[in-house]
Amino acid sequence: MSSKDERPKSGPPTASEKPLPVPDGDTKPFWDATRQHRLVVQRCDDCSLFVFYPRSLCPSCGSDRLTWREATGRGVVYSFTVVHRAPPQFAADVPYVIALIDLEEGVRLMSTIDDPPSQIRIGAPVSVTFDDVTTDITLPRFRLALD
Repeated sequence: MSSKDERPKSGPPTASEKPLPVPDGDTKPFWDATRQHRLVVQRCDDCSLFVFYPRSLCPSCGSDRLTWREATGRGVVYSFTVVHRAPPQFAADVPYVIALIDLEEGVRLMSTIDDPPSQIRIGAPVSVTFDDVTTDITLPRFRLALD
């Protein structure tokens, strides 16, 4: 193990030791919005399809006319798994839920749900929350909706 790979063996990893997204030309507006605690998705100006994950062309019609739109942040759990054994960077977080969320806008995204795993059900309503992991990266997460 090289010295740059070594870290203290005591205590949970810090946020900076966990892998984080690296914004690029297609995803920068998404990450800029999350830093402002806003959830945005792209919408095609030609065929009106909402698009997620961020990209430069509409997957339906091929148009490059994609506009960022504010999302409601509400959705339902499409599917989920409970992680009990995780890579070392996430070991202190177990058990945690990774879920596919169907947003009201018609797109599906992967995120975590910050509620006890025993309370999560397929079809459960959820709403977005934001985790300011670093000064540059804020992650969208979800919680069970109280409605």
